[in-house]
Amino acid sequence: MFYLPEEHREQFKEPFGTLFPELEEALPSLEGKTLYAVGDVVTHNLLAAGRPPEIAVIDGYTMRAPCNRTPLFLYRRIRVKNQAGTLTEDLIGALEDAVENPPVLITVDGEEDLAVIPLALAAPEGTVILYGQPGEGVVVCTVTPALKEAARYLLSLFVRV
Repeated sequence: MFYLPEEHREQFKEPFGTLFPELEEALPSLEGKTLYAVGDVVTHNLLAAGRPPEIAVIDGYTMRAPCNRTPLFLYRRIRVKNQAGTLTEDLIGALEDAVENPPVLITVDGEEDLAVIPLALAAPEGTVILYGQPGEGVVVCTVTPALKEAARYLLSLFVRV
C-alpha cells in the first residue's frame, strides 16, 4: 500500500488537467475520445450526457456525503478496498486490469479520490480522464507523456507501507 504523507497533500489540491465549471463546457472536446471517469458525480453526469466512460471508478460518496447517483452500468464490476489518503495494490491492480479489459465499473470501499494517478500511468496516450474537483467543477486531463511524468512525480510523494 502507498500512503500519502500529510506534508504532501497540498500538492494534490491543484487540478491535474483543465478545470471546467460544468461538464457541458467540456463535452465538445471529448468527441471521439476514450473516456475514463473517477468519481460518482462525474460518472453520473457523463452517463446523463450520453457519454458513458470505458472505465468508471466510484465509492458511493461525494464530498464525504453518500451519493445516490450510483450508475446502472451493465459493465463488468470489480470491488476493491482503498482507505483515504492511500493507494492500495488492489486498487492499482484493478485499474490496470480495467485498462486492459474495458468496460469496467470499479467500486471502492473507502475512497477513490487518488485513483486518477495510477489510472493516468496505466492509460494509453490519448485517453481522457475526468474527475471532480470538489466545489469547483470537473477536471479533464488527456493522457500524454507529460501527464504520465506528472503522475510519476505525484506517486513518488507517497510512502510504501
